[in-house]
Amino acid sequence: MDLGVRWKLHGDGRVPAPGAVVRPDERLSWPRTAGLGAQHVVAMFGASFVAPVLMGLDPNLAIMMSGVATVVFLLATRGRVPSYLGCSLSFVGVAAVIRAQGGSSATVTGAVLVVGAALFLVGLAVRRFGARIIHAAMPPIVTGAVVMLIGFNLAPVTATTYWPQDQWTALLVMLFTGLAVVCLRGFWSRIAIFLGLVFGYGISWVFDLVFGKIHSADGSGKVTDHWRLDLSGVGQADWIGLPTLHGPSFEWSAILVALPVVIALVAENAGHVKAVGEMTGDSLDDKLGTAIAADGVGSMLSTAVGGPPNTTYSENIGVMAATRVYSTAAYWAAAGFALLFGLCPKFGAVVAAIPGGVLGGITVILYGMIGLLGAQIWINAEVDLRNPLNLVPAAAGIIIGVGNVSLEFTDTFSLSGIALGTVVVITGYHALRAFAPAHLKTQTPLLDEGTSSYDDAKS
Repeated sequence: MDLGVRWKLHGDGRVPAPGAVVRPDERLSWPRTAGLGAQHVVAMFGASFVAPVLMGLDPNLAIMMSGVATVVFLLATRGRVPSYLGCSLSFVGVAAVIRAQGGSSATVTGAVLVVGAALFLVGLAVRRFGARIIHAAMPPIVTGAVVMLIGFNLAPVTATTYWPQDQWTALLVMLFTGLAVVCLRGFWSRIAIFLGLVFGYGISWVFDLVFGKIHSADGSGKVTDHWRLDLSGVGQADWIGLPTLHGPSFEWSAILVALPVVIALVAENAGHVKAVGEMTGDSLDDKLGTAIAADGVGSMLSTAVGGPPNTTYSENIGVMAATRVYSTAAYWAAAGFALLFGLCPKFGAVVAAIPGGVLGGITVILYGMIGLLGAQIWINAEVDLRNPLNLVPAAAGIIIGVGNVSLEFTDTFSLSGIALGTVVVITGYHALRAFAPAHLKTQTPLLDEGTSSYDDAKS
């Protein structure tokens, strides 16, 4: 059985020829491949640092399980889809809602494990029936609206939790990160979040030296005098050790909050497979279902031991575009580095010490970017918001999701925010479509050209 773990040496193994690319089944020399793997790890560090911290989960375990999930993905796709699976930011809002309802870390990981199982089933369905079923159930207007409300639902987290801890540090980090994203080029722009974290650490350290302790809310929300950057935990942490593990706990209220994220993950995977296919020149549409299912399995493995869910990372697409090296051998190297980082508690302590003000500045940009990805989906699909069939369900669902509107069914069961907004968008769109006049229906295609070749090939 070909597992995609055999690579041909590209040229002399040193530098690709002008205009040439290193294909997924090729590699450079092993030292260069290891270097590329390390570069992929650095590219995903920013988001993979921030996401588990924002979700209240162990960053060491997150990094380690991202390596495991990447290995699962590479084996499942037989080495045809070069990709790194890092901690998904799409679940940050879900985790915040679940914790606000009194849920623990086990409740969060239990809910997300169910989402991983649902994603796995979606992947199997796509393998069996083709990508048409995704676009029939979740056309671009629906997918874009759900991604948008998931991102914008996070705004109160920044405004009430992180920004007030140190508003001036947050402002400076926001400005620096924004400049890094816009002004830097190539690889450096892809690690702008990571650079923002480093800048925030430095600014917090300088402010502590110059101004002393700050009087503000700390991480627990208690207003007190405290240091902006507290590295006491780093000195106490061991260099080598296993991360903290815990089992999942399943509660229906938490699961219903988390399930809508399946839509965002399907969109992320579809976009990633399409982008990689265009860069490598190979049609990977036949691997879409496998990629989605593998992502689901990786997330299930991670959450089963207390880690966060994983998804394909666009940051690593940028690294491939800059280097023109699409070798899956580099991703195996990246997975190995991630496993080593996960076994270093001191590394996790450094991540856990990220000052609240730093997170405030980064999440202002990060959460907004997540939400605006929904708008990007609409633009790419040329969704016509003048069509009331598109406008009405999206408008209603987004306001419900962003405003955290609640609908109580019983004393113990209610839907609110992300969950209710998603239900409104999906059911509202299809219900309105059933009664809408014909001229409104023809303006919204149910299948975009990005997946048509796969279905045509099967027919």
